[in-house]
Amino acid sequence: MRDIIKDKAVVPDDWTLLKLAEGESPESMSIPAGKIIVPLTVWEAQRGSLLQRSDVGVWIASHERPEVLKADVTKLPVIAVDFPKFSDGRGFSIAYNLRARLGYTGELRAIGDVLRDQMFYMQRMGFNAFVTRPDRNIHDALKSLSDFSEAYQTAIDQKLPLYRRVVREQKATQE
Repeated sequence: MRDIIKDKAVVPDDWTLLKLAEGESPESMSIPAGKIIVPLTVWEAQRGSLLQRSDVGVWIASHERPEVLKADVTKLPVIAVDFPKFSDGRGFSIAYNLRARLGYTGELRAIGDVLRDQMFYMQRMGFNAFVTRPDRNIHDALKSLSDFSEAYQTAIDQKLPLYRRVVREQKATQE
């Protein structure tokens, strides 16, 4: 069992991520018992039977739309968003849409090419769990979640920009 970062702590990962094998169809994929995260295409193809389980999550590829899950976000304990390479930022938009527009409140997990340098910003967009690359130090990555004490911009974690949160002294105007 590998470790992940969840809610700013290193914890064992008790979920298994399934991927379609070459030539396998979403309709025919066998879903084993236990905590499983299935591809979105499998969720769409087997939604009826998978909705009966409370131990199934979904992972979204960077080219897929989270709005497909609109009716199901309250039923999913975990949604993972794949970052196929560190330069692909579509996962940030997917996370924002899941949290802000679809109201998802469960575990939002970043998977794929998850690097320390981006985790602070991923957290700001709503991710609360991170599966770091195996060749990276997970404890070093954990430190990145507190790299900055303040953020200027608004995000999921802070609705007001810094200039609206800081009270400044008003200079007296002379007439």
